[in-house]
Parts: sequence; C-alpha cells; structure tokens
Amino acid sequence: MSNQQRCDYLIIGAGIIGLALARELKNRFPAADILVIDKEADVAFHGSGRNSGVLHAGFYYSADSLKARFTREGNRMMTDYVTGRGLAINRCHKVVVASDLNEIEGVQELQRRGERNGVDVRIIDEQELAEIDPNAKTTGIALYSPTTATVDPGQVCHALKDDLEAAGVRFLFGQGYLKRQGDAAILTTGGLVLEAGLTINAAGLYADTVARDYGFSQHYTIIPFKGIYLKYTGTDKPIRTNIYPVPNLKNPFLGVHYTVTVDGTIKIGPTAIPAFWRQNYAGLEHFRLGELLEILGWESRLFLGDNFGFRSLALSELKKYDRSYFTGLATKMVKQINTAGFNQWSRPGIRAQLLNTATKELVQDFVVEGDRHSIHVLNAVSPAFTCSFPFAAWVVDHFVLKQ
Repeated sequence: MSNQQRCDYLIIGAGIIGLALARELKNRFPAADILVIDKEADVAFHGSGRNSGVLHAGFYYSADSLKARFTREGNRMMTDYVTGRGLAINRCHKVVVASDLNEIEGVQELQRRGERNGVDVRIIDEQELAEIDPNAKTTGIALYSPTTATVDPGQVCHALKDDLEAAGVRFLFGQGYLKRQGDAAILTTGGLVLEAGLTINAAGLYADTVARDYGFSQHYTIIPFKGIYLKYTGTDKPIRTNIYPVPNLKNPFLGVHYTVTVDGTIKIGPTAIPAFWRQNYAGLEHFRLGELLEILGWESRLFLGDNFGFRSLALSELKKYDRSYFTGLATKMVKQINTAGFNQWSRPGIRAQLLNTATKELVQDFVVEGDRHSIHVLNAVSPAFTCSFPFAAWVVDHFVLKQ
C-alpha cells in the first residue's frame, strides 16, 4: 500500500453517521471515489455499536429542531432499510407513563410535540395501557407510540459496510486521524497521507478536536457521559413494550426506562454518568491524562455553577452504580417486577455530548460546521442512529452541494 492516497470524499469515522454519509454521497455521486477511515478494526466500535438500538418516533423534540425534522423520517427510512435487508427488528412499540398527577401535563406536552412533528402518537387511559402491557403502570393517562421499534445497531452498521463496499466505497481500518496536512490532506495514525477533495469529520467522541485543527468548534467541547444498562436474566418476560418515564425536557437525557431489545432481552437504563475521559468505559482503559484534566476542569465548573442543574444530575447519576437504587427507579413504572432479576450489567457506551463553552449549556440539537475544504459533525447525539439517513441527506444538501 502506498503511503499516499487520494480520494474525492474522505470520511473520518465509521460509525452510523459516517456510514450514512458515505451511503448518501454514493447515491448522489455514483462515480465518486469515497474513502472511510477509522482508528478501530471495524465499523461501530463505539457509540454506534453500543447504543440501545431503539428507533425513536420523534415526539420529544420541539418542532423547530433538526431532531424533530429527522426522527420521524429516519424511523421510517431505517425501518424500511432493515426490513428490506432482512435484518432483525422488534416492533415492540413504546409507552410513556406518569408516576403521579404532576406528570400528566408532561405526557400531554409530549403528545402536543408529537402532533406538531407529524408523529403517530396518542393519549391512552389505564385500561388501554393494560392491554398493551399488563404490567405497565401510570397515573390516569399514558402516551402510546406504535412506531417505536428496536434493531441490532451493530448488525445494521455491518450491513451498511457490506452495501458500501459492494458499491465501491473504500474502507481503511486501523487508520485514525492524527493531524491535518494543509487544506486538502490529513496524516493518519498509521502513517498514511490521505488527500481529499472534501474531508468530512464524523469522529464522534473526537469530532471537536479534529474540527479545531480546521478552525472550527471554537465554542464547543465534548463532555462524555457513560451509559450502562442492567439486563434482566429471569426466564419470565415481565415486560412487553418499551416503558419510559416523563423526562425532564431541559436536558437531553430520557431517564431510566425499560427497553425490550431486538432479541427480546429486557433491560433498564441507561445511566448518564459523567465520564472522566472520552473512552472511559471501564477501569483505566483508554486513559489519557490530558483528557482527564480538561474534562474534569469543565465538569468542576459546571458542578460549582450548577449550570443546567448539572450538580443534581451528576450526584443522582453516580447513585446508579448502586444496583438497588438503580432498579428502584424502574419499579415506579410497573405493577410488579423481580428486581433481583436485573443482575447483569451491559457493555457500557459513551455519549459524545457537546457543551457550548460560552453559555455552559449542553447542546440538544445537531451541530455541523464547515467550509469548502472540510465539514464537521460536532453533535450527533441520540437519536442520531434513528436520524442518520435523513440527517446525511441534509448534510449533503446544506454543506456538500453549497461548496
């Protein structure tokens, strides 16, 4: 292999966003030479392969947000892709339940948002909830989402890679971004110089650091949050559908909920525990002192200033390492559950959450910056997996075609 290569489009990152962008570019420009690189040995090693696999419906988001635009359409497009490719899908639906009278307004607000976003959702009473899932518990009303489903995110990403390779897209694994080499080239961690007509940064947890090499992400930084689920290992199936609480819409986390995975496994979670470095999955794995100092600095400022309620968020999330506390949060949404059955921790994932360093607020919507040389996907948090196909089309329309 020559240590210098050229392509029309270079995509940094082989997660769902990088794969969706490669797919969209190949559909628009069949003759284009597209190269996808990743520092890992295959696709979906990080957030894309570690998420819950839920295809969200799109009723959480305000109508003026990009998430609202892309989630409904993304749910349909991803469902069509999965079924068309013969991949696994569990059409398990979803309910949002109220734990007390104070949360009824929250259920109604989610219905209003869903209707404004053109999403199929409706208010149901306790009797209809019992028909959907006899074990789910609510106060008065609940919100029902029939289009929510679960898929295997790793399986989807590998299918996309196979499709892209068949279409002529090239992949280089074990070749991470190291540094920029002028306007049109980068140096990889494997010593390759890659020159591109356009470089697209979909590097997830490291998207902000790559972007800063190009003069972007001046007012943003990634704050990582660790997400872990507890799996139910009992032989019974106490839950039929995804059961969610009414969330605090001021932050981007949905609270501890029940997920029925594509293979029928029941789990509760996730946590949203502040991590101390970007790939802080377990122990000292992937430890980087510079990241620790930078992230601790920001987390300390947010904690002391209690920006967006970070102090109470951090303290309550850290409590979730206590399994009895964690399972106790989930008991409020069901009539009965054997909490001892939740005894197996899932493989942790890290949410690459963008922080606006000027306002000290977590950014809730997609953020993309770029120019004629490079495009940078800075914030692609949940439900980015669901949104990936229409989001990729939007990036091509608004950034690639306007160069």
